[in-house]
Amino acid sequence: MKFISWNVNGLRAVMTKGFEDIFKTLDADIFCLQETKLQAGQIDFAPEGYHCYWNYADKKGYSGTAIFSKIEPLAVTYGMGIDEHDHEGRLITLEFEDFYFITVYVPNSQDGLKRLDYRMRWEDDFLCYINKLQEKKPVIYCGDLNVAHKEIDLKNPKTNRKNAGFTDEERGKFTNIVDAGYIDTFRHFYPEAEGAYSWWSYRFHAREKNAGWRIDYFVTSGSLCSRLRSAKIHSDIFGSDHCPVELVIE
Repeated sequence: MKFISWNVNGLRAVMTKGFEDIFKTLDADIFCLQETKLQAGQIDFAPEGYHCYWNYADKKGYSGTAIFSKIEPLAVTYGMGIDEHDHEGRLITLEFEDFYFITVYVPNSQDGLKRLDYRMRWEDDFLCYINKLQEKKPVIYCGDLNVAHKEIDLKNPKTNRKNAGFTDEERGKFTNIVDAGYIDTFRHFYPEAEGAYSWWSYRFHAREKNAGWRIDYFVTSGSLCSRLRSAKIHSDIFGSDHCPVELVIE
């Protein structure tokens, strides 16, 4: 099974940059989007052969997630079931026969770390959420996690130590996830790979220089380790400030 995750930074914008062709070419069994920046009815995208699930933020033109799945899930859940977290369209969970599949757009801590305290609460609640699911069956989750976990995961670690996405606090929360037995699938296959990024600022010609960050992930329960087949970052695909990331499992 092939899974794709892409923060499109506005689906309407990326639709004008060949999104439908990219979607068909990648031909994923499950294709996830973050930062759709849509309200219900603002776009007509229902790819043939896919079941479509959208979670919209209350605030217009902000956040939002979507999942397109060739396989019909047993159940679909929107949000974590915690009111504080469930108004920004950040989470969709599909239940399948032998695993849960989640797409997530983790809150950015913002300039000046204005939302860092909130982000810490989100992280703790999200880990509890996936742990509860994992008691029943393994979990696969993907999306823009808004953290570069290690220094190898961004071009300029020294100058970003106190910036959103690379604070000790955010990195520590991802370490908690790994310590709980979950697998960062890209690093599982490529533990030493440098220059492997999924997001580049629109400023300073960052993408041309590959001055990026790896903040888009597929993470799985440790029990799925033997089923992992490949992980990929599609840095050759344009249209957003992020590129798609991929996981293939048996």
